[in-house]
Amino acid sequence: MAGRPRRTVRKVIVERDSESEESSDEEMENDAFQDEEVDEVLAPEGNGEEEEGDEEERECVTEEPTATPGQGVKKRQKHILISLKTAKVCKVCKGTDHQAGFVGSIYVDCPNRPCFLCKQPGHTTATCPHRIASEHGVTPAPRRQSLGMVDFVHERQLRSKMPKMTPPTVIPNRVDCAIIKLHSRRVTHLEFHPTKDNILISGDKKGQVGIWDFEKVYEKTVYSSIHTCIVGSIKFHPANSDMIYSCGADGTVSCSDLETGMPNVAIDMNPDGWNGPATWRMIYGMDVNPERNIVLAGDNAGVLHQVDIRTNNRIGKPLLIHKKGSKVVGIHCNPADPNLFISSGNDHMARIWDLRYLDMQSQLAELPHPRVVNSAYFSPISGNKILTTCQDNRLRVYDCIFSDLAEPSREIVHSHDFNRYLTCFRAEWDPKDTTENLAVIGRYISDDFDGIALHPIDFIDTSTGQLVAEVVDRNITTITPVNKLHPRLDVLASGSSRSLYIWRPEDEMDDDKRNSEVEYDKKKKATIFTVLDYAGSKKGKDKSFDGDEDDDEDDDIMCSSKRGKKRAYTSPSTKQKKL
Repeated sequence: MAGRPRRTVRKVIVERDSESEESSDEEMENDAFQDEEVDEVLAPEGNGEEEEGDEEERECVTEEPTATPGQGVKKRQKHILISLKTAKVCKVCKGTDHQAGFVGSIYVDCPNRPCFLCKQPGHTTATCPHRIASEHGVTPAPRRQSLGMVDFVHERQLRSKMPKMTPPTVIPNRVDCAIIKLHSRRVTHLEFHPTKDNILISGDKKGQVGIWDFEKVYEKTVYSSIHTCIVGSIKFHPANSDMIYSCGADGTVSCSDLETGMPNVAIDMNPDGWNGPATWRMIYGMDVNPERNIVLAGDNAGVLHQVDIRTNNRIGKPLLIHKKGSKVVGIHCNPADPNLFISSGNDHMARIWDLRYLDMQSQLAELPHPRVVNSAYFSPISGNKILTTCQDNRLRVYDCIFSDLAEPSREIVHSHDFNRYLTCFRAEWDPKDTTENLAVIGRYISDDFDGIALHPIDFIDTSTGQLVAEVVDRNITTITPVNKLHPRLDVLASGSSRSLYIWRPEDEMDDDKRNSEVEYDKKKKATIFTVLDYAGSKKGKDKSFDGDEDDDEDDDIMCSSKRGKKRAYTSPSTKQKKL
């Protein structure tokens, strides 16, 4: 019986034209494929040894000197050896016995690296116990039987401000409306209007400030005159809801009119313009203190600046509140005590300050972290708790600001450690939750939802670390790092790439449908408004909207209309866990 023919694998030798010229990768691949087709021969199994010997000879090609008349000895030109074998190579550790990356909609970790989620060795992200149960290793909030001095102060000064009735938790778990590509760069900040429930203010990486009426969907305004670089924070004027304070990476703090978009610059850290990165100052963290009538802003040198709201002028001297040269990424004033505020920076610290005794090294407490602190927020009602987001995939909860803050009360493992070209993840409290336990944050690691890799938005109970709900939509395949809960309605606003989405509870939408099917159908037809012709892009004047290198383009699948027409929204996939 004749031996079964087999395909031989050989090395292909490609000669260079000269030592200085190099073939491009594309030409090498084409040559390799052509030689592979020529070298496919059928041979019996008995001739395998001879062919292997020939292959070894081909691999051992060396440079031999050649003699030319009149020029002496000249080296032979180098050869390039191209292997036609396709070996499995891990992109993470370069190992050949395994592969890492996406297999369908599931990401496979490298077994030679620590877990990406909890940063601990011995297991992968898929088998991490914190991913299976988010409350793994979390110590629940203790219930003390006896009261100490700290508890006495808490009960007397703060407990009275908390309501006695606890309403049920309502999760906005279904996309109600969306506006696609409102901004020209990724969204960096969201803020709801203090008096108009249907107005959402947003900022992006390019410095644009957007105003969107999500009840009418198609009413939107984008101002490009307020900032020229990343919008770090937006806060409303405490006495005039038509004015906003905003800070940007262009080094300015501005008070702008929402009707005209004209800014009144209160702080300009770069009056002489760009003179190089060594002298350029940026402002990322900012908050408004309505009781003291001041605006607090921190720059990328670790310095705090103050602005008087009544005169819109700077007051006091700049104060170093973080390590010199470090960036102040966030500032938040205590809602119960106007004299207190907390700052977070990339010097791995969060610090609590008192405005009455504001001086260098006069912080009331320091909250050390192993990596950059993206945000630090007081609880929205009593101001007694602190929630921080750190780049080590940990949410840290401090139950009492009067206690020892050297160690957190709880650490919750959550996926928000990201690479470049994303807005920082920040866990925020639910302003309507009277128990001050519910927080919302986007997730970086994707999960498999019916064969689609999606990045959920997580609702977490900070008292136990349990995952209350994870909401997704099959049409939102991009990461959603910016999320904001409405202070009065059961509404969640999220910013993903350049688009904005409004989430509402599914039960509420079903009730509306049962009560008035006609109104529901009209609302459903106006669900999505696509902005493709903004700033002349319809006529081809501005092609940078679709060519942003640091933004995901996955949201293009939601845009089927080229003229900005409205389109009905498809049915989403929602996965929710009940308490």
